[in-house]
Amino acid sequence: VVEAGADALIVQDLAVVRLAGGLFRGGLKAIPLHASTQTAILSPEKAGMLSSYGFSRLILERESSLEQIRAIAAAAPECEIEFFVHGALCVCYSGQCYLSEALAGRSANRGACIQACRSRYDLVDGNGKVLVKDKALLSLKDFRLRDRLSDLADAGVCSFKIEGRLKNESYVRNVVRDYSLA
Repeated sequence: VVEAGADALIVQDLAVVRLAGGLFRGGLKAIPLHASTQTAILSPEKAGMLSSYGFSRLILERESSLEQIRAIAAAAPECEIEFFVHGALCVCYSGQCYLSEALAGRSANRGACIQACRSRYDLVDGNGKVLVKDKALLSLKDFRLRDRLSDLADAGVCSFKIEGRLKNESYVRNVVRDYSLA
């Protein structure tokens, strides 16, 4: 991984910490570990535990409040805090989606989400009557925290994450430019 040019591993499965420790003791150059949003870092205690395991960055859930972010940053001062500032609010818990896997055999937890929650569906009642036709019934609106960057930085966030999955190049370029200007 290091030889391929990776500068960090984003980890959901904490067993990777044990594997990484064994590999790196064997002479490989250490690589920073970043705790994925899927590790569900909801409390200062969880942040402290992940810090003690050697994680250098904690990627918090999009649903975290400023108060939670402050408390987590204070509990793990040696860790960088990363936070999503733009993108979808997943209908599943902290991005741990099993809908994509069930519908298409593609694991959202392994980066292959089909974003089934953004697909268009018909809502049909028990009698077969179509109540709503061809609408994104599971899709929450994207959130945009461009105007809250300084609040997030004051709370301890040092890395702002912009989701671009299933977006075209123009969309990603314009959103990133907007945040860069901010």
